[in-house]
Amino acid sequence: MRRRNALLITAAAALPVWSQPQAKTIRLIVPYPPGGPLDIAARALADKVKDPLGSVIIDNRAGAGGNIGADAAAKAAPDGATIVMGAVATHAINPWLYNKMPYNALTDFTPITLVAQVPNVLVMNAETAQRLNIGSVRDLIGYLKKNPARINYGSGGNGSAGHLAGELFKAQAGVFMVHIPYAGGPGAQLGLLSGQVDLNFDNLAAASANIRSGRLKALAVTTARRSSAMPDVPTIAESAADLGLSRFDISTWFGLFGPAKLPAEITARLNKAFVDALGAADVKARLATLMAEPAPTTPEAFAQFVRAEHAKYEAVVKASGAKAD
Repeated sequence: MRRRNALLITAAAALPVWSQPQAKTIRLIVPYPPGGPLDIAARALADKVKDPLGSVIIDNRAGAGGNIGADAAAKAAPDGATIVMGAVATHAINPWLYNKMPYNALTDFTPITLVAQVPNVLVMNAETAQRLNIGSVRDLIGYLKKNPARINYGSGGNGSAGHLAGELFKAQAGVFMVHIPYAGGPGAQLGLLSGQVDLNFDNLAAASANIRSGRLKALAVTTARRSSAMPDVPTIAESAADLGLSRFDISTWFGLFGPAKLPAEITARLNKAFVDALGAADVKARLATLMAEPAPTTPEAFAQFVRAEHAKYEAVVKASGAKAD
């Protein structure tokens, strides 16, 4: 009997930690400050996955455009105890924006699932749009063709999502606009509302109240599909497909990653728990307050998505000339 018990204890010790009754506490790193969209989404998901995964602790590690928190996850042990809420910045933009990166976005992580996508929206100061008789993307392009550099656009800074969306728009449409960088998104929005700049490629959640009040004119969303939050606003691609913009598709996205070499069984368990949570009505409602569209995927599909985004932003960042260091 003693020999049999010893064998059972040895066998149990050899099982992966996820197969044992007492799972480790999971540290979910959010590489941005508390209160932002990634933090809100992470906390909603952490609460929802307690039953299948156990306790999930949120660890906000902001700095260097998200690189500090992402790097902490990349260098963690691949045992499922540390994961990160990565984003378009940490895994697609920053690798081309920073001369020196502490991690490789494609090889130092195990993709688990895409969590959500948030459309950006091309918005004009409503008075400016009325004065210039611009009511659509086609009108904007037509005006710019005849009046190059007569329109400017604001963003939250060089290399920001709004800046890069503007540069991609300019390149694909063959037009020129003057870029005015601000020290953050709120400053860019105030510049637009005051008429200091003519248009922005803004986060839909940040712009929605002013769109509904009539202070901003929404010309189009930047994603390939319309947003369920504002289904009457067309996409840039459908608005000007014959003007070079048929493939225009930019969104703010975020998703879960583990360190590289995360075992397949752990990846699968994490994927199932978080995908199930993203299907819950209360999580969907929480994301809806951020104008975020839940977008759960398989680990393989998420890996493919990240590679495509990484490649797309190489050209966009290089064309913009933006650098963060």
